[in-house]
Amino acid sequence: SISNGIAEVVLDAPHKLNSLDEQALRDLAQAYDDAAAAASRGEVRALLLRGEGRAFCAGRDIAGVTPENDDAAAYLGGLVEPLLKKMAAFPAPTFAAAQGACLGVGLGLLLATDVVYVAENAQFGSPFAKLGATLDSGGHWYFTERLGMHRTLDLIYTADLISGAEAVAQGMFSRAMPADSLLESTREIVSRVALGATGAFVASKELVAQIRDQRLGLWQAMQEENEEQARLCKTEDYAEGFRAFQEKREPKFTGISLV
Repeated sequence: SISNGIAEVVLDAPHKLNSLDEQALRDLAQAYDDAAAAASRGEVRALLLRGEGRAFCAGRDIAGVTPENDDAAAYLGGLVEPLLKKMAAFPAPTFAAAQGACLGVGLGLLLATDVVYVAENAQFGSPFAKLGATLDSGGHWYFTERLGMHRTLDLIYTADLISGAEAVAQGMFSRAMPADSLLESTREIVSRVALGATGAFVASKELVAQIRDQRLGLWQAMQEENEEQARLCKTEDYAEGFRAFQEKREPKFTGISLV
């Protein structure tokens, strides 16, 4: 749904903890395509992803999967990976509110989101030891990056889970909140961001991705910042921000600098 410049994408299968089969992944990709098209028209300036019920997403829906005929490569490489790349490239700030189980593909959805707020009792880890499978959807990279090799392999080998509060304390996500106020608090923050200078936010989003993926050094990152600032100073929102500061009033950004 789209309202007040915010696209809200909902995983809505609480009876199965919002686990995702092939069609659900296609539907989710289509939802992001629709929201991106609306963003290109200036109708969406932020996106919120959430899950109904007691879990954000428990991962892949394997209820009907026959191991002998399972094509894990097609599911992961053909559907999950392209979806996560599409989510990460969304042309506006993206947020997720995550409660309960956030496992497998569910973890991947969070890794592809700009800002993640989690319930204090959310659960993260690698439950795959009991399936004879391994962590997927970028989990190995992310856990190693944030937790280090030993803690990552500890979680993989034991299938133990860590809480949302612990995950935030270890730098995995942005903020942990009480479960009963998570969605309301997240919506309030997203509403504020949706009124901001979207073009400047997207510039920072892309620069942070470059620093992460290309391991930019300080001076190279600074050069990229300088170039982005030079581009932004020609936009309407940049001019409005400076005028508002000089006139001692709140800025009224349009977001039309979004490219």
